[in-house]
Amino acid sequence: MKDLPNWVRNTVWIAGALLLVTLNLIIFAGVARYLLPVLLPFFVAAIVALLIEPAVDFLQRRVKLPRGVAVFTMMIVLLGSLGSLFAWALLRLIAELVQLSMQLPSYIRIIEHTAAGLIEDGFYTTLPPAVANWLNDFLLSLVVTLEMQLRLAVNTTLGLLSGIPVLVLVIIVTLLATYFFSRDREAIVNLWLRTMPNPFGERSLQVGRQGFGAFIRFLRAQFILVSITTIITLVGLLIIDVPYAATLALLTGVFDFIPILGPSTIFIPWIIWSFITGSQALAIKLLSLYVILFLVRGFLEAKVIAMNLGVHPLAVLAAMFIGLNTLGILGLVLGPITLIIVQAAIKAGMTAWRVN
Repeated sequence: MKDLPNWVRNTVWIAGALLLVTLNLIIFAGVARYLLPVLLPFFVAAIVALLIEPAVDFLQRRVKLPRGVAVFTMMIVLLGSLGSLFAWALLRLIAELVQLSMQLPSYIRIIEHTAAGLIEDGFYTTLPPAVANWLNDFLLSLVVTLEMQLRLAVNTTLGLLSGIPVLVLVIIVTLLATYFFSRDREAIVNLWLRTMPNPFGERSLQVGRQGFGAFIRFLRAQFILVSITTIITLVGLLIIDVPYAATLALLTGVFDFIPILGPSTIFIPWIIWSFITGSQALAIKLLSLYVILFLVRGFLEAKVIAMNLGVHPLAVLAAMFIGLNTLGILGLVLGPITLIIVQAAIKAGMTAWRVN
């Protein structure tokens, strides 16, 4: 192996790294459903520790704070900011969901009445009796199914909110793990280097730094885009004076995080329904808001992802699509992670090649 040219050795190393990553991802996909609930707080803690590292380093070097105090200070700032935002969103969401569940039967009756009126005014009277009866039964069953699904969705959401005590415990574990990850960062790295044989220890850290850094940048880019979508939607719906603005804005943000869905899943049916039911003014306002959201999101997406990740949005979308078709819903997350790790492994191999 030593007699081989550098480019051959580095190619073999990159191929081995990619094979190892692929095997690890296959194993991870098989055991993730069992280990993820247990390891999730520590995984989130590692991500948060890396996110606050620049600020911790600034407080440690410029303000001359001990590292433990700097980590604690940044965690207090982060916890206060996110806690206030989460509390406001949670209270608003609970209030709107309770109100929605109370008014749900009236909304179902409006939908049923409007659909029946549209059919009668259009082609319903010209249909054969058998077809008309079948269509009527189908619409009634559709309305009943829709009502049951909506009630189930509301009750499920309210049930999830009842699990807040468990969430509080998970948050406490995550905060403690974040503190120790960030405070003892150098000790953890040194322990890894002493445990792993050379050059695997240093090379694996290099791939880990690049891969984890790219993953953090990917999450940051998605968070920026989703936040922009949520804020624009919330402000627009508040200006339009639409009920359940906070719930709809948060739901739009969640859909925006899933490439297959996106904000159009909410806006397009809503706009069409407003036009059909005679609320043309509301439909025009919603259409204007959707156009603004679409233009701003489309203009910023390529720049934000390219600036944070250095990967073309098409490559990220392809990785998500391949992951979805191979691993299911979990592949939407593992696909981009695989792309990022492969990119990091290639960069690490090229860096080692240049050094040699």
